[in-house]
Amino acid sequence: MDLRLKPHDDQTNGWSAILPPRTPHAPLLGHVQADWLVIGAGYAGLAAARQLAWLRPNDHVVILEAGVAGDNASGRNSGFAIDVPHNVGSSTAELEKAVNYKRLMKAGIDHLEAIVTTQRIACDWSEQGKYHCAAAPHLADTLLRHHAQELHALGEPYQWLEQAELARRLGTAYFHAGIYTPGCILMNPAALTRGLADTLPDNVVIFENSAVTRLQYGVNIVAETARGSVRARQLILANNGSACQLPGFERQLFNVASYASLTQPLTLGQRARLGNIDEWGVTPANAISGATLRYTRDHRLLIRQHFDFTPGLQVGKSVRDRVRAQHRQVFLARFPELEDVALEHFWMGFFSITRNGAPRWGKIGENVHAAVGCNGVGIAKQTIAGVTLADMACGFDNPLIADMQALGAPQKLPPRPLLDLGVNAYLTKERWVGRQEY
Repeated sequence: MDLRLKPHDDQTNGWSAILPPRTPHAPLLGHVQADWLVIGAGYAGLAAARQLAWLRPNDHVVILEAGVAGDNASGRNSGFAIDVPHNVGSSTAELEKAVNYKRLMKAGIDHLEAIVTTQRIACDWSEQGKYHCAAAPHLADTLLRHHAQELHALGEPYQWLEQAELARRLGTAYFHAGIYTPGCILMNPAALTRGLADTLPDNVVIFENSAVTRLQYGVNIVAETARGSVRARQLILANNGSACQLPGFERQLFNVASYASLTQPLTLGQRARLGNIDEWGVTPANAISGATLRYTRDHRLLIRQHFDFTPGLQVGKSVRDRVRAQHRQVFLARFPELEDVALEHFWMGFFSITRNGAPRWGKIGENVHAAVGCNGVGIAKQTIAGVTLADMACGFDNPLIADMQALGAPQKLPPRPLLDLGVNAYLTKERWVGRQEY
């Protein structure tokens, strides 16, 4: 089948823009034979390839990445490796599988930390924890209280913080209440993804700027790119955004765009206005309407806010300009004393969502396996999804496979244009429910 859908890369990822230049791995040229083909060099694809290399040291593993590692979706997120489940919108569906998610995400963090440490990946890996905050009192009393109850039931440490204490720690009095949990890791996600791609085992080869244009299933998998092809015995699909066009994924995933801005580094005087605080990360009680925030190690502030339904993985310039201006308003609402701070970088990224939050994970054909449908919280979750998928494909006994299976399968989506109407109605509803978070 032909693959026509691929993310539009706006070439403006702030996380990679602040890093030293990197030379991508060469694109695929000519014809290559492999034992395993992995499509997608995000967290799931890189983790699966690394695990395959460890389990099958004599096998040849090939990764095809449509873009550049660190500038794909994995390098464009907010840089949270989250260790405990939480609500994303007003839905608490993920909390219903809290015990499974807890084991999976903690294992994902441990796996990444071991690689970051042994390979000395410079990505500002920081054990700072995170704040889950609400500006609106009614969301504090509902979503945050529900989250606190789940944490208590899981035996997870947390602190409930009121406005004054949050203002002291975060440098903003915007939030009514919040929950602090200590196990979340903060980092530069572009640097992490680059490091994971550049430290793969010797029996793994990665080709960047090598979008798959045609994919053929069968006894042998054949993937064609603009300038070459790969023939392999087994296939791992980890191409979140573009997977929806493949057989076996019909009406299971839809794509959204999210947007982020990153300030210039704060001066000593500007930092003093915040109270000379430590690095932190905030997730909003309602991510659809609220803003994810970071205060980074190099004294920048990040805003990630606004989502759009993007079935074609395209966003026009007028939309980007509007959201960029919106980010300025969001920033000043939270940090009015930093009016002289410029938003230096602005970018967008795409990710896939399933109707019920369950991933599309597991064996989907005789020699085809998939780990897609990250639902926007992907660093730890997709890492362990890739590890366990490789384990299952190789027949390696890992108890976390049962946790992945317990997450269930995606519910069927309605056909378009009903899907378009439904998703846009959902986004509108969430923005209304969380309108005080804006």
